[in-house]
Amino acid sequence: MIRALLGDRPEITPVWFMRQAGRSLPEYRALRSRGSMIDACLDPAMASEITMQPVRRHGVDAAIFFSDIIIPLALMGIHVEIAAGRGPVFSQPLHTTADIARTVAIDPALVTERGGPIVDAVGRTTAMLAELSEERGEPLPLIGFAGAPFTLAAYLVEGGPSKDHMAARRLIHDDPAAWADLTAWLAEVTGRFLALQIEAGASAGQLFDSWAGGLHPDDYRSSALPASVTALAHARALPLPDGVDRLPLVHFGVGTGEILADMATPDIDALGVDYRVPLDEAHRRIGRDLTLQGNLDPAMLFAPEPVRTAAIHGILEAGRSARAHVFNLGHGVPMDADPNAISAVVRTVHDWRAR
Repeated sequence: MIRALLGDRPEITPVWFMRQAGRSLPEYRALRSRGSMIDACLDPAMASEITMQPVRRHGVDAAIFFSDIIIPLALMGIHVEIAAGRGPVFSQPLHTTADIARTVAIDPALVTERGGPIVDAVGRTTAMLAELSEERGEPLPLIGFAGAPFTLAAYLVEGGPSKDHMAARRLIHDDPAAWADLTAWLAEVTGRFLALQIEAGASAGQLFDSWAGGLHPDDYRSSALPASVTALAHARALPLPDGVDRLPLVHFGVGTGEILADMATPDIDALGVDYRVPLDEAHRRIGRDLTLQGNLDPAMLFAPEPVRTAAIHGILEAGRSARAHVFNLGHGVPMDADPNAISAVVRTVHDWRAR
């Protein structure tokens, strides 16, 4: 996995899935029968066990840390709940310039100071991965992750999920100074959250910009991308462990076909591509040789096996255009996906060899 992210193409294509840990697994639902999502994310024993569940069941080549992009905000005392079937909901949305000023006055260092549960959970997870790696005879890395500043800002100003992110898009133009203050602050907040996981033992990091595709490309370049670059810089600036030359960083967004080249900044090693753009076309649009990650349509998890296999093989062939390819979905695992279908995807990817 790490070799592929850094540009070396192994014979067997590595695979992991966004949202591989969670609601699609019966063992997750049994473990999470009580308590809130935020409580689970801040319980080191539970978070590490949930992180490991899909690695054991599906045989994927990496674990993705079980958390949520809003956890650093919760660590700083901002009241947020993750509503079932909806997502993050903030009790006090940032509707005014004064709201934003009051929020950005909170010290981002609190993420580091109060991040003990995250450090503990990462340590537990990497220890369990090391044991499983010995059994399998291959290293199993942990991928840390954080939400991009634009996506977090969109949640904060909307108060929750939105179809068009109109409040965020309006704020960019109506009060650019307040927007700049908010996203600069969020770059520090989420950058520290990603760095916290890496310092605790994660072997790679991914920045998720779930809603970047809702922006006009010019607005993305001027009002979202700079803060993402700053967030990634926190991870890039960390001292490397002995024997490690570079820690791989991945950037992913949804609906980002028009801004792939912008997202492919010099500080990243791999670019996640959603299911709307074929990987060979994504490589052409990017204009430089990065590792590509993706990009099976999650709906294919519900397709008949021959249809799903043909789609996987097509993606693996298209992925040959890049220097290396990490197989993934083009978005997260759906809640009602059959775990057996997810495991079958892993087997199909591992069995494939480039002609």
